Amino acid sequence: MQKYIMSGFFFTACIVAIVLMFTLPGKEQVAEEAKPSMPEVVLDAASAETVVKSSCISCHGDQLQGGVGPNLEKIGSQMTPEEIYSLVSKGKGIMPAFKGKLKDEEIANVAQWLATKK
Repeated sequence: MQKYIMSGFFFTACIVAIVLMFTLPGKEQVAEEAKPSMPEVVLDAASAETVVKSSCISCHGDQLQGGVGPNLEKIGSQMTPEEIYSLVSKGKGIMPAFKGKLKDEEIANVAQWLATKK
């Protein structure tokens, strides 16, 4: 009897393993989800400044000089627009994620605007 129970457990484990192999995301899919793709937008500096004033100055300062968050005055010389977009979307450390709080196009516009700060 014990032999049949163990065979049943083994068969069930094999079925679960096969199902997981076909349903779990692959490395490429996980990497794509980890790095959000930036939508294409035309830079609108006035709109970006409005978003920054309403969402960013409390941590990064009114002149982007830093405070709780790092100085962003020359962030464009350190990061690409895509890297900035990813960081703002997902957040990092004490920086909150803004995906869901801001539209993707707003985040992309801010990322492009910040990338001009060199």
